[in-house]
Amino acid sequence: MNIFADQPLLPTIWFIIIGVFWIGYLILEGFDFGVGMMMSKVFSKNEKEKRLLLNTIGPVWDGNEVWLVTGGAATFAAFPFWYASLFSALYIPLTLALVFLILRVVAIDYRGKQNTEKWINFWNASISVSSFFLAFLVGALLGITSTGLPINENGDVVGAFTWIFNPFTYIGGLGIVLFSYLQGLAFIALKTDGEVRYRASKTLVRLMPLGVLPCVIWVLYLQFTGISAGILSWAMVVFAVISCAFAYLKARAGREGWTFVGTSLFITAGALAIFLALYPNVFPSTLDPAYSLNVANASSSPYTLTIMTWLACLMLPFIILYQAWGYYMFRKRLTVEHIPDAHDATDLATMSKGSH
Repeated sequence: MNIFADQPLLPTIWFIIIGVFWIGYLILEGFDFGVGMMMSKVFSKNEKEKRLLLNTIGPVWDGNEVWLVTGGAATFAAFPFWYASLFSALYIPLTLALVFLILRVVAIDYRGKQNTEKWINFWNASISVSSFFLAFLVGALLGITSTGLPINENGDVVGAFTWIFNPFTYIGGLGIVLFSYLQGLAFIALKTDGEVRYRASKTLVRLMPLGVLPCVIWVLYLQFTGISAGILSWAMVVFAVISCAFAYLKARAGREGWTFVGTSLFITAGALAIFLALYPNVFPSTLDPAYSLNVANASSSPYTLTIMTWLACLMLPFIILYQAWGYYMFRKRLTVEHIPDAHDATDLATMSKGSH
């Protein structure tokens, strides 16, 4: 059965594009969140190791956030009714996500401004905490969106805090937190050498069997309840399992590049399974399936979508190529020996003024 046959073309294309944005965000920002969570003392043993972790994501972390901004803007423009219902129902967790997003950016930029233990420890903790809660809130948002809330016939969510009692608030949140940590470990094993590299590989092998379970529960739930779950979505489930097994075996063999490919394919196939099972809905209603928002009743006009499609065809390849170039330029491994001694930014400023 062709699940796309009876649905409008342009809204379906933008449903796919938004799915691509989210998959790109989960793969790239996923390891950012994971590395941020590793700034705690549980993984990194000293200050030089923490600076090594930050240096691995230093050239790319802010570029990875473009996928979230673009995905949000595309949702607003292509599916304004989906955007309106989602943001009005989840304004509290979305506001919290914005707060933690700002905290994380400030923490990464400010931690090196003073070379004192109290200052650095505070910002290290801020990076770790904000990365954890951002991953949780992103996962909760996606979990709620895919499984639904009580939406009435007007597209309004009944009850301001119903998301608190939705189990997929926590399953989705925990799933993305654990995936991000695994993705971060795979990235660190790929981008570093020495003790940090081997510690990341060993931790990844130890945590992976349990770390993927919340995502597996989430995906399987949609396969048994989604209106379009079928051969194609189940094929993605099988591919996700194969990718996870592949990543685990490559991690045990010390093949870090293939490990990262495997974890990335796992989340890609899992997300595709969810999107395929959800389609044509974009925001299911738990009150009545007839009230669900879908690609037809939540989309913008064909004229708007046509203009957006042409712009996407022109700009999206450049964005992907530019980001790929950035990763290629900073592809070499880093070690603790590459990290210079820390300097106090205020002392450097004073020295600079004195030299004039």
